[in-house]
Amino acid sequence: MKLLMIYCDKFAFSPTTRTLEEFEEVTEGNVFESALVAFIHAEEKDMEDIKGTETKMVKNLKWAAKKNNTRYVILHSFAHLSESKADPHFTKELFDRVEARMKNADYKCDQTPFGYFLDLQVQAPGVSQARIFKSF
Repeated sequence: MKLLMIYCDKFAFSPTTRTLEEFEEVTEGNVFESALVAFIHAEEKDMEDIKGTETKMVKNLKWAAKKNNTRYVILHSFAHLSESKADPHFTKELFDRVEARMKNADYKCDQTPFGYFLDLQVQAPGVSQARIFKSF
């Protein structure tokens, strides 16, 4: 698992190219404010223990959100941080499980469209805790 977390004053996306037809079709973009955006790359080894990977991910997201004084987390698939890749269906299931756990812990949590290339707008403050990378 590679997890790049960036606190954003503003994060926006609009879908451009659908790359995985089997996932939900999305035509509209969205804008989020004061959120921790997690750029997530699930690796092949993560598929051996979805529950353990999920737990580590949730703990890291909560920790980084607390460091940035937010309770809003955006999950974004970003399969460009490692050469090893998990199956897309595993990754989507992991995202759904993490989103449910974050919401159960009183965080607001959303996902960007899965299986799309997106136009992104990232507005992030220049403070040290606004950018955190974790690998596990």
